[in-house]
Amino acid sequence: MTDVSGASVDVLNTVFHSDQGGHEQVVLCQDRASGLKAVIALHSTALGPALGGTRFYPYATEAEAVADALNLARGMSYKNAMAGLDHGGGKAVIIGDPEVIKTEQLLLAYGRFVASLGGRYVTACDVGTYVADMDVVARECRWTTGRSPENGGAGDSSVLTAFGVYQGMRASAQHLWGDPSLRGRRVGVAGVGKVGHHLVEHLRNEGAEVVITDVREEAVRRILDRHAEGVTAVADTEALIRVDGLDIYAPCALGGALNDDSVPALTARIVCGAANNQLAHPGVEKDLADRGILYAPDYVVNAGGVIQVADELHGFDFDRCKTKAAKIFDTTLAIFARAKTDGIPPAAAADRIAEQRMHDAAQARGW
Repeated sequence: MTDVSGASVDVLNTVFHSDQGGHEQVVLCQDRASGLKAVIALHSTALGPALGGTRFYPYATEAEAVADALNLARGMSYKNAMAGLDHGGGKAVIIGDPEVIKTEQLLLAYGRFVASLGGRYVTACDVGTYVADMDVVARECRWTTGRSPENGGAGDSSVLTAFGVYQGMRASAQHLWGDPSLRGRRVGVAGVGKVGHHLVEHLRNEGAEVVITDVREEAVRRILDRHAEGVTAVADTEALIRVDGLDIYAPCALGGALNDDSVPALTARIVCGAANNQLAHPGVEKDLADRGILYAPDYVVNAGGVIQVADELHGFDFDRCKTKAAKIFDTTLAIFARAKTDGIPPAAAADRIAEQRMHDAAQARGW
């Protein structure tokens, strides 16, 4: 069943009634001249303007795109809260294959829609969008981050995203084994693209043994060509999660990596990766805990990128951002401590801390 716009009624129920809803604003954007069809979802502005990237992806249906925007925006509220940023959560998705339909005209049209929100939403890069794209969007919208240094931006945010995940891994090792060092640990990295290849560099620099996989053969080859030793590759994620002696599993591709099939097969004691929305559905965090697997909440450890783009609004300083991203180590340890105190999985503990910060901010504003 659909409403007059053709959007699934289930999507509208999600916005207005479900626990996954509660969004302040959802904007459907269309520019027929350029072929733009986009969704901008603002989950919360309690802490400040919503901040989150623009995903460009060939969704099977418009309803799927809306649902993804809602989920991603909600996740950004929690991520920004846990990162200590004065930003709420938002996300945008552009519907279509970026390799086929992405044009300057389309990106400019998208920029006009973001600008129409008057600063309630600040955008950046995500899957399918890059620094060069944000430079185009910024020509129509000053609330654009992730731009090139030549255009007043900070450039690629994947560098600090990877650094933050690395700090989350160190904190996880400290909590589980009493030592933050990853030397000699075997770490499996699924996805060695924008973020994953930087993460491999951190791991190898510390002396970890790394096992990688990626759906793109050229991405795997780039890593293997750079590292003559200490890095091996397996065929796919199914093989990676079953590697004997794996200490840490790092999902660094798309979401849903932790599900009813993968969790029982995991050999790793720790899961800590860059991918968003790693838990396929509620309850997976308990399944991980029941198996004795320590899960570092994805939106906590992968916040280095959003820390970087948020700083861009104030005049980017890389050293300042790296110092903030290094605090992901302490934040991750605090979540594990809260989880132990409350007798809940770390994912639930992180949610409680983030929700309290958003609640306190809303109350301070008299909402």
